[in-house]
Amino acid sequence: MQDPHLIVTIVRKGWGEAILEATMAAGAHGGTIIPARGIGKNEQQRVFGIQIEPEKEIVLTLVPGEIKADILREVERAGELNAPGKGLAFTLRAQDVIGIVHLVTDETD
Repeated sequence: MQDPHLIVTIVRKGWGEAILEATMAAGAHGGTIIPARGIGKNEQQRVFGIQIEPEKEIVLTLVPGEIKADILREVERAGELNAPGKGLAFTLRAQDVIGIVHLVTDETD
């Protein structure tokens, strides 16, 4: 895979599957959903004076750099990330990636 990037998406519990399906429809080969907890400015809730930490899902998707922007747009659409409190996504350049043999092509063949 040339120029791999990791798309990290953090959404409310139950939205991870929609994000994963959208990334795969846009060209990703898979992803990972990790359960998490956290709170954002638009989610601060208290019940009987106790702070509630909403459940989240973190979706990790490794993609080639040339389709990163397209997949990120699909993540925004599928997760409704343009609305407050829905979640966020960002990308990181990945280095020294192993274990994606099925995505590496041997140019000598």
